Amino acid sequence: MFKLQGFNNLTKTLSFNIYDICYAKTVQQREDYIEYIDEAYNANRLTQILTEVANIIGANILNIAHQDYDPQGASVTMLICEEHFASISLSNEQTPGPLPDAVVTHLDKSHITVHTYPESHPGNGISTFRADIDVSTCGLISPLKALNYLIHCFDSDIVIMDYRVRGFTRDESGHKHYIDHKINSIQNYIAEDTKKLYQMIDVNVYQENMFHTKMMLKDFNLANYLFNINSDDLDLLERNIIEKHLRQEMMEIFYAANIPTDFS
Repeated sequence: MFKLQGFNNLTKTLSFNIYDICYAKTVQQREDYIEYIDEAYNANRLTQILTEVANIIGANILNIAHQDYDPQGASVTMLICEEHFASISLSNEQTPGPLPDAVVTHLDKSHITVHTYPESHPGNGISTFRADIDVSTCGLISPLKALNYLIHCFDSDIVIMDYRVRGFTRDESGHKHYIDHKINSIQNYIAEDTKKLYQMIDVNVYQENMFHTKMMLKDFNLANYLFNINSDDLDLLERNIIEKHLRQEMMEIFYAANIPTDFS
């Protein structure tokens, strides 16, 4: 640990994207899925989630702007500022952060945002819900401490995370520091029981203080992906085709590439 010349000028940003995927066969089922997602993750619910994030990272909320959009989607933006806890020890150790039953960290002026994007494929019945969350801090603590809670807030098939430390801060001798904590993987901030559920890939650029982790659920149970559809009502061929469409959708999102597949 080094003593700073003044304020910690490092900016630490966690970008967190989650995807929920399902199969909705008819136009009505797809509309019902979008309606369900809009209700489950409306602006009020998202505000509650981000308020808990602020609690975890020890921030005062200065302002909240939230909006439900027509026909679908929602956004929440919070302006937050530093809050001091004299009895709390600040730590950036590579360990999972808490669920919201304890405040253990510290934050300086910054912001938290979330935007949702429900959508559906007009041809193959695949519907997807995406939520983009950004937690940006300036100061001592890393927003990675909120990651463990965020993953538990959403029932996610795919999670894509980016963490970047920008700028520099000076110690008392005037020497510049471009990062103020050790990190070799975002995975170190995720609970072990969660990591067991997902296939995980890291793409890190250590010399630029850029870290990227992707997660995709290992187990696939078709019944969990059918919206208002009973799998017993589908014949074997139809189940196989639906499963192929769902798996393709997940692989394309995970690898960020379109995959040509013959479903005939």
